[in-house]
Amino acid sequence: MSVLTPQAEGSLPTTPPGDPELSKFGYTPQLRRSLSFTDLLFYGLIYMVPIAPFAIFGQVFQASGGMVALAYLAGLVVMLFTASSYAQMVKAFPIAGSVYNYAGRGIHPSAGFLAGWAIMLDYFLVPGLLYLVASVTMEGAIPSVSPWVWLVAFVAINAIVNYFGIRLTAVAINIMIAGELIVLGIFLVAGIAGLASGRGNGDWTGAFFNGDNFSFSLVLGAVSVAALSFLGFDGISMLSEESKGGSRTVGRAMSVVLMLAGLIFIAQTWVASLFTDSKALLETTDAGVVGSAFYDAAAAAAGAPWLATLCLAATAIAWGLPDSMVAQTALSRLLFAMARDKQLPKFLAKVSTKHASPVNAVLLTAVVSLAISGTALYALTEKEYDSITLLGTMVNFGAMFAWLLLHTSVIWHYVVRNGSKNYFLHLVVPIAGIALLVAVLINMKVYTQIWGSIWVLLGLIVLVGLYVVGRRPKLSGMGGDEADAA
Repeated sequence: MSVLTPQAEGSLPTTPPGDPELSKFGYTPQLRRSLSFTDLLFYGLIYMVPIAPFAIFGQVFQASGGMVALAYLAGLVVMLFTASSYAQMVKAFPIAGSVYNYAGRGIHPSAGFLAGWAIMLDYFLVPGLLYLVASVTMEGAIPSVSPWVWLVAFVAINAIVNYFGIRLTAVAINIMIAGELIVLGIFLVAGIAGLASGRGNGDWTGAFFNGDNFSFSLVLGAVSVAALSFLGFDGISMLSEESKGGSRTVGRAMSVVLMLAGLIFIAQTWVASLFTDSKALLETTDAGVVGSAFYDAAAAAAGAPWLATLCLAATAIAWGLPDSMVAQTALSRLLFAMARDKQLPKFLAKVSTKHASPVNAVLLTAVVSLAISGTALYALTEKEYDSITLLGTMVNFGAMFAWLLLHTSVIWHYVVRNGSKNYFLHLVVPIAGIALLVAVLINMKVYTQIWGSIWVLLGLIVLVGLYVVGRRPKLSGMGGDEADAA
């Protein structure tokens, strides 16, 4: 990711050699544009986890009344509206920071702070959630090794890779995503073979529609769970300063990766549903049965337990290494982007000239991820509460609240401020996106709404505090008068 530093206050912006997209924002580049469209595609796909439904298939199945493929299809529709708004804003502001910068520059720096605060809930918790699931799953595959050992190992490996820069991270991602896709391919082939031999349940359409269970509130509630699988496509926007093709390439990569991942999710959950005892899974309250639902379906598809073991191991390795690796990358860049604008401690803006990475932000991300996942693992092993479900729903709340500001920034920047006549992309699409996100948020679990609202309220309190001490949010290239006018 290209890390930028503000120019000296009062100096005229200079045009970075070969980087005209950045000159008007008052930054000069410190890192290299080294990522191709393929790199961005792999980054987004691995962040979204091609086999993400393996781990939460049972939860989405129960939440959707068995219409698990419909839940993922509806989730894809919601995300496509969001991807459109991301593409519009990355075109206007092709710099790091994602929704933090888009809302800050598109609406007002204070809106940017709130968007960044909300998305931090997503970015802070996602690595912890991934490490937690990976460690617990590895314990299931290798009971002789404590999940605490796996947890520390996963965090340490990813911190080292991220420390040595985005190029090494990209190489590691490209290798690991190939492994995930191979395992997914094996499952799908085994599933098709199983169906051909008559081992399926014969319910070909139940995963898409069940008239006895269907309701819009049920599907939207299931989307609030399935959305966890879609989080990550927006992380590509964090790499806009490292993309060789600039903002156009970033926007195209987000749209393509979202469509690819959505189709992959729908295909694997539909096949798995054809080997699932719908009635038994919908009625059970056993968390173990729900959590192993996909692996049980995988074993049925192949007619042998080896496929279930393979899918189990692939889930653990995928969530623990490549997926959490890119999650930590995104968080470290968000921390850097806010720190360089003096909205977080300055030490987080430090960049290693040797490794071309924000090293302090990377290290802090590793420490925070270890603390969150360690606390959640303790709660889970002591059976105090289901920390996996809690973390997952909180992650979704943070992302969706920030996306509300993203859609609003499109309307404000393009239509209100600049008088755009492209009403479809700059008004209709973001309004539809806002409506869909509000509908999903309303149908979330009550405890998620409560804790998510508390987080947003804390952000408002911090924002007021910044104004009180005379440190109101400002973005480089936007003076006080310009910020107020925004």
